[in-house]
Amino acid sequence: MTIKVGDRIPDATLYVMSEQGPQAVKAAEFFKGKKVALFALPGAFTPTCSAKHLPGFIEKYDDLKKKGVETIACLSVNDAFVMGNWGKAQNVGDKVVMLADGSGELTKAIGMEFDLTARGMGVRSQRYSMLVDDGVVKQLNLEKPGAFEVSDANTLFSQI
Repeated sequence: MTIKVGDRIPDATLYVMSEQGPQAVKAAEFFKGKKVALFALPGAFTPTCSAKHLPGFIEKYDDLKKKGVETIACLSVNDAFVMGNWGKAQNVGDKVVMLADGSGELTKAIGMEFDLTARGMGVRSQRYSMLVDDGVVKQLNLEKPGAFEVSDANTLFSQI
């Protein structure tokens, strides 16, 4: 079942790259007590994700902060090494937390998995954005497969 507005983000273990290597982050703790602009995408270093999706949230950083968003996070079914290096390549700095859901634990728990096995990519995440306030989904923008029309930073910004 796909997560919907009003649902709580389930707990799952995600990872972020740190100076010491991959660090586990519990989703329940990550989303607790703050407003988070979360966007997810099929894969790091892929064309639309690298050219449009991630850069849009970097560009909208100041505007989202002014609307009360405390954290912007990018989630993908990639490992922490890939997400960390992609963040460096995209110059995210501390504007976007690069969340690795390497085994798809959270992605599957919220019903957002997308099977790209036929294209050699395995099971990934669908493309979406959401506003999460203290662990509860307040906005959700799920893309149709292959589209990039509603999960962008401008759309989420307009909904806050």
